[in-house]
Amino acid sequence: MKSFWKEFKAFISRGSVMDMAVGIIIGGGFTAIVNSLVNDLVMPLLSILTGGYDFTKLSVVLGSGDNAATLNYGLFISAVINFLLIALVIFCLIKGLNKMKDKIQKKEEDEPTVKVCPFCKSEIDIAATRCPHCTSQLED
Repeated sequence: MKSFWKEFKAFISRGSVMDMAVGIIIGGGFTAIVNSLVNDLVMPLLSILTGGYDFTKLSVVLGSGDNAATLNYGLFISAVINFLLIALVIFCLIKGLNKMKDKIQKKEEDEPTVKVCPFCKSEIDIAATRCPHCTSQLED
């Protein structure tokens, strides 16, 4: 049982677990923003386009009476729109981050780290002043 708790402690103290926890917390806040975007901006605009129809109130009543069950498919439509907007924003965010990462990597690749010795044609470090292979003095 001690080894279980020791493994659990090692798992919890990893940096990736902490990064995941921060991501989940930020994701919760981000979800609130997107829900507000959908409910307060997109759905009213969609309602205007459809002649004032409120999608969130769409439902089918199953049975009769005050306590009859309802299928609230309008809320489902709203949830699907929420999902699609979240997916779109995450896609754009990841695409932007990947583009930035590619630019940084390309910039690092563009800077040479080696040069060719003019005498023996061996690859040597860019800062070398003498070739380690043929011991020739190199000009800058």
